[in-house]
Amino acid sequence: MEKISINIETLVGASVDEVWDYWTLPEHIVQWNTAIDTWHSPRVENDVTEGGKFNIRMEAKDGSFGFDFCGTYDIVVPNEYLEYTLEDGRKVKVIFTELGPNTHIEQEFEAESENSPEVQQEGWQAILDNFKKYVENL
Repeated sequence: MEKISINIETLVGASVDEVWDYWTLPEHIVQWNTAIDTWHSPRVENDVTEGGKFNIRMEAKDGSFGFDFCGTYDIVVPNEYLEYTLEDGRKVKVIFTELGPNTHIEQEFEAESENSPEVQQEGWQAILDNFKKYVENL
């Protein structure tokens, strides 16, 4: 089966140093890592080193459904680039580019086969938009 890559992006009104911390520190990830208000990420483990693992628990606030979003970091360049492999073997790349007082984030990920690429793009973009909102409202 041919792999489909999906791209999303946003411009965040914060320095790349701040964006990196908000993106990688567990105490921040639990605040923004959701696509919709009825879900949350109550537990985050994140070792942002090459070969380091992450596990983000994502679940409905009512407890009706949840899953662990897990993977391993392949490449880590602080304030610039992350590349990781998800537990199911899919690859994800995240590029952080400083643009004056702002930071552009571009994320590319390989689609899974259960949901349409459009649904996946919408979900991942919603999480990225929530990240932007969180950072800019601190």
